[in-house]
Amino acid sequence: MRRPPIALFTCMLLFATAVAGDPPKTPDSTGIISHIKRDAVQSTALASVGYSTRLHVLEIEFRNGAIYRYLNVSPAIYHDLMIAPSKARFYDENIRRKYRSLHVRPK
Repeated sequence: MRRPPIALFTCMLLFATAVAGDPPKTPDSTGIISHIKRDAVQSTALASVGYSTRLHVLEIEFRNGAIYRYLNVSPAIYHDLMIAPSKARFYDENIRRKYRSLHVRPK
């Protein structure tokens, strides 16, 4: 039986984090639990941003409380986001709908 691509990707992500020594994160209907440190940013739409260089994962908490994890994001994109004069505009033009994302539950 063929698994849907998201299920396969989730399994690969869980395996990669388990191999790397982190405790496995079990996905559920509301998403995964974040362990990536996020820093507050000045933005009309974004509240905080974090990045894992080991996983190449960008996490963004929005002003409405939603948290999303963007996968396979290069360190350069994270850097450019953090120095952008308008983080909301940079997000809209360079991240939104360009990277696969997962919903993250608050800690």
